Amino acid sequence: MKMLIGAAVTAATLLVGTEAAATNYTLWIHGRNGATTKPGNYNDFSYWGPSTASAGVNKKAVNWNGTQRIGSENYRIRNALDCFCTGNNSCYIAVHSAGDLQIGYALSLYGTSVRPVTNATPNANGECGKVSDGTRAGWNIKWVAVASGAGGGSELADHGDWAMSEPLVSDLVTTTARSMYNHNATANVEFLMFAGSKGTLYSGILPGQDDEAVSYHSTGGVSGSSGGSYCNPGDWFCGGTLNLLKNACSDGRAKWSFHSVYLRDDGESYNHYANGNWGGIVSKVREYMAQYAY
Repeated sequence: MKMLIGAAVTAATLLVGTEAAATNYTLWIHGRNGATTKPGNYNDFSYWGPSTASAGVNKKAVNWNGTQRIGSENYRIRNALDCFCTGNNSCYIAVHSAGDLQIGYALSLYGTSVRPVTNATPNANGECGKVSDGTRAGWNIKWVAVASGAGGGSELADHGDWAMSEPLVSDLVTTTARSMYNHNATANVEFLMFAGSKGTLYSGILPGQDDEAVSYHSTGGVSGSSGGSYCNPGDWFCGGTLNLLKNACSDGRAKWSFHSVYLRDDGESYNHYANGNWGGIVSKVREYMAQYAY
């Protein structure tokens, strides 16, 4: 009887120890950036703002070369997900602009693949060591919060208004971005879209409401093989209204699966740019992660 009791206590202790080892992380995936951050360095928040800002539990900056093609740099996003989102660990994900393409690409093409369980201790290249032979299908991701997502591309890339010498710009062409992967396949991870509309500089190029870089058709996760003209309620000069949550736009076009408009900038208060100080629409995602990613 004593041996049975001892075994039960040992088993319970092991179970508690396993649960205690579970850790949540908040990963921040940036967009186009001129290669100003160091890929693989999870502590460099210079793209976003001061690293002292509250931005979710155990925050990590997932840095990649933001001038290069999505496919060629996506391994860096997968390295981060393997580091912090496997085994007993889970992640909240925040992305900005082309970071939307990066996480969407990773989840669509690799979100149900067999991933290594790692020790969450990265080396200089941003890779973590495997834990024995442990593997699992996909990653433990609670949600993705998207600041001004470029998953649907931008007409600024279509018209050559960005430096066309950057390989990434070719991926941001609206038809290319929308055909790059199946945007409906998110491994059942929810995408919460934060859409800014303080745009004036490129209003003649970007259709509908925009934040000076990306239009509502992209930042709102609106489906289809090309963009469209969507605005805030009451704007009569648009093709339709970008409705909140998972509701289809007023012209009937649906959102991609698992995509919801969490914030629509009805007051036209937030532009596209973080400006190295958690600015623009990024400020609202930071507030959200600070409150709910724990």
